[in-house]
Formats: sequence, C-alpha cells, structure tokens
Amino acid sequence: MSRRWLLNRLGRALVTLWLLMSFTFVALNLSSEPALQVLGPDAGPEAVADFNRLWGLDRPLWEQYLRHLGRLATFDFGLSYRTSDPALAMVWERVPATLSLMLPTALLAVAIGVPLGVLAAIRKNSVVDCAAMTFAILGFAVPNFLVGILLIYLFSVWLGWLQPSGIVDWRSWIMPVLTMASAEAAVFARFARSAMAEVLGHPMMRTALANGIPWSQAVREHALPNAAIPLITVAGLFFGSIIGGGVITENVFAWPGLGRMLVDAVSARDYAVVQTIVVLIGMTMILANLFVDLAYGWIDPRIRDQRQ
Repeated sequence: MSRRWLLNRLGRALVTLWLLMSFTFVALNLSSEPALQVLGPDAGPEAVADFNRLWGLDRPLWEQYLRHLGRLATFDFGLSYRTSDPALAMVWERVPATLSLMLPTALLAVAIGVPLGVLAAIRKNSVVDCAAMTFAILGFAVPNFLVGILLIYLFSVWLGWLQPSGIVDWRSWIMPVLTMASAEAAVFARFARSAMAEVLGHPMMRTALANGIPWSQAVREHALPNAAIPLITVAGLFFGSIIGGGVITENVFAWPGLGRMLVDAVSARDYAVVQTIVVLIGMTMILANLFVDLAYGWIDPRIRDQRQ
C-alpha cells in the first residue's frame, strides 16, 4: 500500500471533516438566537446583548467562524451555553452509555443477519428464503421508534417485565438492543443474500464443484470470501454510525447517551455541544471508511496491488 494512497485518503478525510464542521456552524448560527433559548423568550434586550457579548456572538459571522476553526485546531470545543462546562468533557461522559448500547447491537445484528442471508441464498426460492426475506423487509420497513414503542407496550406495560426507560440493571439493554438490531440485521441479511446468491451462480463455483471439491468446502473457501466485500461495506457504514446511529432509539427509551444529548443540545441551540458531537460522528465515519478500504485490500489482493 503506497504512501500516496494513504495521504490521498487522509486529505479527503480532512476536507470532509472541514465541510461537515462548516455546514454545522452555519446552520446553527443562522437558525435562531441562542440567547433566547438559554435566557428564555421574555429576556430583555440588555440581557440578550450581554449574553451575546459574553459568548462572542455579537461579532460578524465570518469572525466567529475563524475563531471557531482556530479553537478546533487546538482541540478546544468551547463551553456549553447552558452549563458553562467544557463541551468535550460533557460529550465524553455520554460516550460509554452509547457504546454500551451500540456494540451489543452490532454483534447481534451481524450474528443474526449474515447467517440468515447466507442460508437464504443457499436455499434460494425455498420456504427458508421467503421467511428470511420477509423478516428482512419488515425489519427494514418498520421504523425504530415504532418497534421501540411496541416493545415498551409488550414488555413494560402489558407484561411488566422490563423498565421502559433509563438504565436500571442489565435488563435495561434488552429492548433498545432488540429495537436497533432488528433493523440492522435485516440490512445485513439482504446484502448477504444478494452477494452470496451472485457468487453461487458464478462459473467459479461450477468449476470448483467439477474438480471434485465438496459443496460445503466450495462454499466455505470460495463463496464466502468473495461475498464478504459487500458485507464489509455495510458493516463499515454501520460502525461509522455507531456514535450517532442510536439517536431515535435513545430518545424513545430515555437512554443517557449521545443521541439524546444531541437532540437536547439542538433544541437548546447549545452550539459547542452540537459541534462536538458532530465532529465525533464525522471522525467515526471517516475512520470506518478507512478501515473498510484497508479490509478490501486484505481480502482481495487485486485491490491491494492497485494501490502499490
């Protein structure tokens, strides 16, 4: 893998991150007056002016933008308008709660979706295939908030087995994880079936079987590695959204993670907190895409040779 390729990817990542931060900054600053969100709609003109002067919001937008970029260059994400605490510290406090929810979701989604899709491709046009694709369509079509509400009604309201919100004990993870894993497993199942069915119909498989290789060995050694590249792409997109992917679910279950914090910060126009979360999400997506590119070269040597 050449140094030029790595530098090219790094340059694209930095440009993408800059565009993301710039768009977020402009969108937040043009949306509404943060002073009214913090002080209340009944705040007088003098109070609003003092607030803007204190936080540097009375300066021209271009000057605010340059100062903002200068702070970010030194990893200074500013202070929260609501609490005056460092935004980065506030965000890092919520990261463990989000990761503790998203990592089990990822493991469960892959463990269910990939084998289900592979089995559906092997048993193409059978009852197993129809059942797997029905699950995939329903899991992809039904929104997370509806699945979460139905699970709350079933397990909390009707049966009374689980707490509907917050973190109480290990059972608090059951409903949020099932809510997100159902949708993600459906995506993995659809892509796994499509990729596996395409590989199974390739002349390579017929050649392997004609040479006397057992079916199970041909599937394991030839079909699965070639079907892995599309699945790596899907996995990269999922892990790239591992920080911000649970926004809806966290709000449904009142989960104390980054998703809920992001919604609250946007509502309060807490610019520093929103910008910090957006940068963290952007960096996660960029790193996930880089790892996906590296995984391509590891699985398929032809891709690695093109980068030399």
